[in-house]
Amino acid sequence: MKIVQVVNSIYNSCSYVLTSDRRTWLVDCGDVDRLLPHIDGELCGVLLTHAHFDHIYGLNHMITLFPRLTVYTCQSGLEGLLSDKLNFSRYYGDPVVLDSPDSVKLVSNGDKVQLFDDVTIQALMTPGHSPDCVTWMTDEVIFTGDCFIPGVKMVTNLPHSDKAQAALSEALIRDLAMTRTVYPGHAPENIE
Repeated sequence: MKIVQVVNSIYNSCSYVLTSDRRTWLVDCGDVDRLLPHIDGELCGVLLTHAHFDHIYGLNHMITLFPRLTVYTCQSGLEGLLSDKLNFSRYYGDPVVLDSPDSVKLVSNGDKVQLFDDVTIQALMTPGHSPDCVTWMTDEVIFTGDCFIPGVKMVTNLPHSDKAQAALSEALIRDLAMTRTVYPGHAPENIE
């Protein structure tokens, strides 16, 4: 599996492009124009780390381009996708609400998604930064979203953040990250 990090224009949020055998998956969806050159063959789905606007603002455009696209998130992630208040886009002058909620497939803690013939990824519920945080993990890599950015304290002063849950989630992620490559939700130059 090849992994390409794409640093988006909003808050240096990161999207990741995962490719193998002419199939592509995304982790989060920001700047579509920056993501498209890396998509090889079929775009199968988007794995969301959480539904804050800087990680989801490209979804509607991407679904327009790839109508069969499936978006993977948890129940509270779906709620964030459907509310510009919960995903904070309302407060940044560019409200984002998912146009096609039928494209969403809900995941729970421990659920697995088959990405490629030889790669399965597991959803881990890691609330704290936000109640809808999902960390995605394979045997070799871990996509932590905003729940763990090496060298940066997790943001827990947002509405619906929970410091106690954040501490538990971060401890779990740190343990899992000891044997995996970490792909965080923001590039270090500008953390939200």
